[in-house]
Amino acid sequence: MQFSIFFFACDEDQNSASRYSLLTNTARLADTLGFTALWTPERHFDKFGAAYPNPALMSAALAMITQRLELRAGSVISPLHDVIRLVEEWAVADHLSHGRVALSFGCGWNVNDFVLFPDRYQNRQKVMIEQIATFKHLWNGGSIRRVNGAGKEVELRVYPQPFRKEIPIWITSSGNPATFKEAGRMGANILTHLIGQDLEQLAKKVAMYKQSQSEAGKLDQGGKVALMLHSYLSSSLQEARQKAYSPLREYLRSAVTLENRSSQNGGVISGGHKSTQDELDKDMEEELLELTVNRYLETASLIGTTATVKPFLEKLEEIGITEIACLVDFGPTEKEITNTLQLLATLI
Repeated sequence: MQFSIFFFACDEDQNSASRYSLLTNTARLADTLGFTALWTPERHFDKFGAAYPNPALMSAALAMITQRLELRAGSVISPLHDVIRLVEEWAVADHLSHGRVALSFGCGWNVNDFVLFPDRYQNRQKVMIEQIATFKHLWNGGSIRRVNGAGKEVELRVYPQPFRKEIPIWITSSGNPATFKEAGRMGANILTHLIGQDLEQLAKKVAMYKQSQSEAGKLDQGGKVALMLHSYLSSSLQEARQKAYSPLREYLRSAVTLENRSSQNGGVISGGHKSTQDELDKDMEEELLELTVNRYLETASLIGTTATVKPFLEKLEEIGITEIACLVDFGPTEKEITNTLQLLATLI
């Protein structure tokens, strides 16, 4: 089992100095402790994840202060971009890191993000799949034909050419079985989470992924399954849950608020589901938050001690999870995050 670090903070109350110093300090520490990678997301137009509008930019910065961590997009929402620009940006980050970048592609769900390309929202999954193929073609030195400003079709290659020829490709799935199957067919890795799915459901989807990979003859490609988990370790289970409870609750509140806003503006919630539910009253919202936080604390996170999380990690390994993407910046202090990383490192 490998361990990576995942950043996706709701940091609306942080100033810019503390916001990015947490990222850089954590990256330096993770680089020395043996973690596999560090993921940064792509977020737009909301306080939730506000520090991360461009994972290529984050990875380029982190490349300058790390030596061995793989620097990954978790995720790049490719339908919001021209794929040519994606290749250009990540090729620069690839050079700065001497070949340490990787991308997980996501099709997006927040309808407001698609002000950048409104016409792609309805077909975003199809657009993403096509873009991945084009991205790999250009990354490997291929060319593309486009119409220039004079109306003439021209053939283009992307520069700088990447540092390494093959870049690890991941696909982010919120639980849709079709996405797991598509990732297997393409020979891509999978990045997923436990929002809206339990271990039994996830196990079935991982089996689908492996079967699809085998049927497509892609067993020599991809095959990694990374699971995002909120992570907070301490010296006792009680202390870990007490310390993590409030920040995790507020983090989840921010996520729910974002999903409600997307649904009210005509879009879907994460996972591509259409919500028909009216806005909850405050008491009901608090009750649901309480249930959700308790679910995370008890069955869907690495919150506890190194001893208490080991049985959970063993179950995950049994169903085919190969990496834990530890989401650490959901609200704990930098000192607490440092302690968590040091304890996680003993599990590597």
